[in-house]
Formats: sequence, C-alpha cells, structure tokens
Amino acid sequence: MSVLRLHRVSKSYGEGETLVWALDDIDLSVEAGELVAVMGPSGSGKSTLLTIAGSLEEPSSGEVFIGGAALSQMLRNDKARLRRRSIGYVFQDFNLLPGLSAVENVALPLELDGVPARRAHRAGLASLERVGLADRSGRYPDQLSGGERQRVAIARALVGERRLLLADEPSGALDSKNGEAVMRLILGACRAGVAAIVVTHDAHLAAWADRVVLLRDGRLAEHGDRERSEPSVATPQL
Repeated sequence: MSVLRLHRVSKSYGEGETLVWALDDIDLSVEAGELVAVMGPSGSGKSTLLTIAGSLEEPSSGEVFIGGAALSQMLRNDKARLRRRSIGYVFQDFNLLPGLSAVENVALPLELDGVPARRAHRAGLASLERVGLADRSGRYPDQLSGGERQRVAIARALVGERRLLLADEPSGALDSKNGEAVMRLILGACRAGVAAIVVTHDAHLAAWADRVVLLRDGRLAEHGDRERSEPSVATPQL
C-alpha cells in the first residue's frame, strides 16, 4: 500500500477570467522507502502539490490518501493529529522558532501532541543524534550555521514515527556541499522506510531520487523511473 496517493487531484484559484489551475488532474503515488523528486518552472504547482499532499490545503477535486486513509473523510482534528504524528515538513527557510533551543524545536511537535516533556526531550535528542547534531542540542537557531539549522529542521521533520517527509527546496539556501549533505539525510530516512517528496530546482540533487516528476502548468509533464544516482564520496559535514 502506498504511503501517499493523489488520485485525480486538481486545485484552482479564482473564477471566471481569473481562474487559474495550480494542479490539474494529478495522479501520484509514493511508496515506503521511496524518494520522489518534483521539478518544474516557477508557478508550475510544485509547492501546491506539497501543501495538498500534507493536508495543509484542500484540493478542489480528487482525493488524497495517506496510509490508505482518505483525507476528505477525516475531521479537522483527525487531520491535525495525522500531520503531527505521521507527516514531517522541511522548508527552505527552516521555520525554526528563535526562542527555542535546537532540541526544543525538534521536540515541539511531540509536546503539541501531548507527549510528556521529558519523553519528548529524549526523542528530540535522539533525532538530533541521527543528523549529527546532538552536541548542538542546547544552541539557539541564531547560534547555528545555515546547514546546521537545516539539519535541525530535518530532525524535527523526522522525530517520532513519521511515515511521510515533504521537503520544499530543502537545499535552496545552502551551498552545493551542504545541499548534498541534506539529501544524504533524506536518503537515510528513506532507507529506514520513510516515503519522501522533495521539490528541487537542482537536477544534480534530483538525480539521487528513485523517480523524477516534472510539473508544468499544473500537470504532470513526465513521470520517469530511474535508478537512484548517489555519489560515493564521504558524507560532507554541515
């Protein structure tokens, strides 16, 4: 069973002469352990696809399934719970809270879901250790480099039992070395069974994916299966 399935999903904005189709009849499935890269020109619908896949926005038509469950059949509170427990987001601008330490940022989704603070803290430390930042757990975002902040954002996206990772240009604010390091972390999550969608403008990083999906004017322009390309050099440090 697919972790994520979009079935004939469309999204429009405006009406009449101002009507714009951000997504037009999209079919897409992502399996556990699979990394799918989404590419396309600006305005092609890439970010809209992520927000709908993550239940942050409703499609105009079609259906989104996560773990076989139809989002349209869920109550608002159930969808919020699903987002907290099963879906991780990584954004280009990190979206870390400046008043919280690294471990507090990572543990926050668990605490919001009712996990006791001490247990959430332990889980946050374990997630930071996975991305090589356990020794930075007490630092605040402004005390971290750009690459370190992005790794904290990935640790937050993976904390707990997340099944789906959605990343919007996760390497866009980083240099090529750190961008590759971020992709290695995402690949590591996929090897552990997480399904991931990464929006990227970088064809080199997209080549690491199992599949590359091209969006143009809200429609799938190409759907290519490929063998994952992964450089053999040592993992760079952010």
